[in-house]
Amino acid sequence: MRHNPLGFLYHEQVTQPGSDQEPLTLDDVQARIGKRLDDVAKILAGALVTVAGAMTALGLTSDIVVVALNNEPWPIYVAALSAILAIVCSIVALLIHPTRRGNAWETGLLGFGVIFYMVALSVAVVGAAHAASGNGRPTLVNLKLDGPKSDRRLSFDLHADGVDRWASVDVYVTAVDAKQTDLPGRANIYSVSLRPNDKGNIDHVVSMSLAAPQNAWGIQIIAETAGGNMDCESRSPHGPTCAVVQLS
Repeated sequence: MRHNPLGFLYHEQVTQPGSDQEPLTLDDVQARIGKRLDDVAKILAGALVTVAGAMTALGLTSDIVVVALNNEPWPIYVAALSAILAIVCSIVALLIHPTRRGNAWETGLLGFGVIFYMVALSVAVVGAAHAASGNGRPTLVNLKLDGPKSDRRLSFDLHADGVDRWASVDVYVTAVDAKQTDLPGRANIYSVSLRPNDKGNIDHVVSMSLAAPQNAWGIQIIAETAGGNMDCESRSPHGPTCAVVQLS
């Protein structure tokens, strides 16, 4: 900044000797900064696609999404809302004119967009892995009670995935009365404790002869994570799996 002979202040732009480039004005600099910020905004605009891809890669299929929405929906809601907010911040940032003040606003919006994006991605990864793992809760399938009263056979399959490495699943078969409570003074008809394989899965097939007590109304099968809740009516993702078969 210099004074001219009349005493007025003026700016002087200096170029390097031998340079072929025109000197950059303030508007040119702001335009370049704005373009770089726009590139970041375009990347953040794909936040929803990235979050959905992370969920899919971790095994969150449409069937599991329905189950997750029924059991514990907040991770999906938080991830989706955060991704939408990141996209909104990006779109608004793209519409801002690249001036000095505009670039400041765009930088702030993109900062919030990055925060929302990271929240969406983090919640999506944790929520998808949690939902797709099955929570280690066992499942009873192919339950059958065949044969005459003198030669009954009970058979069922047990499956569990996402079981912690050091956890186990306990299975009990007991005789119950009409109120589905254990008969007093009767030991378990069958019991076993199972550990998962290196992938956290348990698959167990049971086929056994069944000699139920005379006063038994039915047979109850309980599969639960060791040390967990034994209440069959418990509203918990880690609650037991129960099945009752009435004796004819």
